[in-house]
Amino acid sequence: MKLLNHTLLYLSASLVFILSIWAVVFYFSMMDEVYDSIDDGLENYKMLIIKKASRDTSLLAKSRFDESNYAIRPVDREFALQATEEFRDTAMYMEYEEDYEIMRMLTTYFSTPQSQYYELKIITSMVEGDDLVADLLHALLWLYVAVIASAFIINNWVLRKIWRPFYQLQHALRGFKLGEDKTFNPPQTKVTEFQDMNNTVAELLKANIAVFQQQKQFIENASHELQTPLAIAINKLELLLEQSQGKEGQAQLLANAIQYLERMTRLNKSLLLLSKIENRQFPKEEMVDFNERLRLHVDDFEELLHYRNITLDRIEKAKFQRLFNGDLADVLISNLLKNAIVHNHDGGRVTVTIEKDGFEIANTGKPQPLDSEKMFARFYRSADQSSSTGLGLAVVKAIAQLYQAEVGYRYANGLHHVYFRLPHLM
Repeated sequence: MKLLNHTLLYLSASLVFILSIWAVVFYFSMMDEVYDSIDDGLENYKMLIIKKASRDTSLLAKSRFDESNYAIRPVDREFALQATEEFRDTAMYMEYEEDYEIMRMLTTYFSTPQSQYYELKIITSMVEGDDLVADLLHALLWLYVAVIASAFIINNWVLRKIWRPFYQLQHALRGFKLGEDKTFNPPQTKVTEFQDMNNTVAELLKANIAVFQQQKQFIENASHELQTPLAIAINKLELLLEQSQGKEGQAQLLANAIQYLERMTRLNKSLLLLSKIENRQFPKEEMVDFNERLRLHVDDFEELLHYRNITLDRIEKAKFQRLFNGDLADVLISNLLKNAIVHNHDGGRVTVTIEKDGFEIANTGKPQPLDSEKMFARFYRSADQSSSTGLGLAVVKAIAQLYQAEVGYRYANGLHHVYFRLPHLM
């Protein structure tokens, strides 16, 4: 959820709570004002009736409400003196409504100049509570809709404009690639908080770019410095091996030394490749046709397959094309094919299955499953592969992680399966 919508969600929930409390307070406050106004009207009407009754005694005989809104009846002096004036709600049958309605009634007592005491009841129409609550809820609902609509407009026009520097920085960071860009220029803004954030991010990236360049230079220099003496040492040992013909012991020692130096050379190249992959130093991408690449690599291994009498079948169920670095695609395919051939037995078979989202290579070999958790780890080698660097599948794993792909292993029907899948288009 975006930040602006997240803010609007919390604002909406807060408004529901605040407006609900406001509605309750407003209702009781309004009803208090209504009662106060009605009671004042009844008090005024009481005074008018009492004054008129003192002039016209015929009013004192009106004991029923009927068409008027007051009734008078005589009471004992003691009762009248002890009673108190009272305002209360009461129900009265209304002919027009044909139902009982809530009325406001004032009950009071007065005396005439002849010392006669009377009870006076005055009624008046009352605001219907149910209708008032319904109207209030209806108005409250429209108020809530209006407030939320206003908040949405403000959120998408005003706040979006205020947060524009943040989104500009987000866009700039999304397009920034360590290794390709030498500098990072944050967007300009007049807001102090965004200026501080931009400067902090710029300083952080500047430090990371410097560290990355130093690491890259160190790796390249170290690899170059190692590669040269290793190549020289191998050449000199090969010359000594040619000069030591007839000396089997010495020749064997020299051959072993050459073998270990060649292994060190492969190890150095693999470590350099791993470092470059993890540092994202393969930015150039193109649409790679994995079907065609697999066919080319199978042809490259044709002699080795023929030498070991290994049968290779290629099953193309679909076209597998992705935006990928071409060099890494070659390394990926080469390592997996080489792994399937090297860990196979003479007269075995290899099956390459290509689907629309990846490919799988299955091969015969040891009649037991391998450790799927360790086989992609660095420097992991089986007991019979002492000459291996243990980095082939580690490089495959690094390439898969770079492209957020899935790489894994399973053992089924006597075959070792290694698969590589890109379920989403890159």
